[in-house]
Amino acid sequence: MNAMTLKIVNAEGAVLQSCTGTGTLRLVYREAYRPGDCLVLDAGAPGRFAVVQWEDTMPPALLYAAQRELRFRVPFGEQATVYSPKSFTGACQVLRARPARPEEVAARRNLAFNPYDQHENEGACPHAAANVETRGEAVFAARNAIDGVYENAGHGVWPFQSWGINRDPEAALTLSFGRPVTVDELRLTLRADFPHDSWWTAATVCFSDGSREVLPLQKSGEPQAFAIAPRTVTGLVLCELKKADDPSPFPALSQIEAWGTEAR
Repeated sequence: MNAMTLKIVNAEGAVLQSCTGTGTLRLVYREAYRPGDCLVLDAGAPGRFAVVQWEDTMPPALLYAAQRELRFRVPFGEQATVYSPKSFTGACQVLRARPARPEEVAARRNLAFNPYDQHENEGACPHAAANVETRGEAVFAARNAIDGVYENAGHGVWPFQSWGINRDPEAALTLSFGRPVTVDELRLTLRADFPHDSWWTAATVCFSDGSREVLPLQKSGEPQAFAIAPRTVTGLVLCELKKADDPSPFPALSQIEAWGTEAR
């Protein structure tokens, strides 16, 4: 098995601390982060699966290494508002990473889950992106829709971050898996800060294989689940969002889930 290396790199590219091994990597860094610091996992080769926990106040995530290195830029300022105030702070940081076990990779799971996704995602899948995000603010970025945070009775900073569409009827969110996966169920959780929020009555999902699904939606803050015919794809686009006839101009998405397995 190829060894992996977990490291912290500063803005100048200097390695502040690192550890290497073939099992679970644990890095305890007894310093406060500084702007420009980057957390890096060298997976040894692209195409590997790793369970990564960049921050001990956040859950681990099973990620696919589309590139050899997975990089996470430590958030500061406005970029930090989508994380708990407890995250990435203080004078002691704990990072963990390990190769994913075969049974974890083979299991049916939410293939969209990645609490460590960023605009400048480097190497890690799944990854979310959008053609519009309200005012370009971090609290309305596409990555918020795959971070596993379901609090949706408000809007704005953590824990109410969401994908905001800036009132654009052409808004679309693209979810990239980085390799073929088989999807058999979709779940959407709408932001539900009513009456500030509106909602969508329908949404279309266009898959990379050319197929489409139209999902009827309700005014609800609960996850809305849709069993679909299994299909093997590398990505999908959530689009053609039909706003309800409601005075509010602010429909938004808290979470999108894509359940299934690795392609066989």
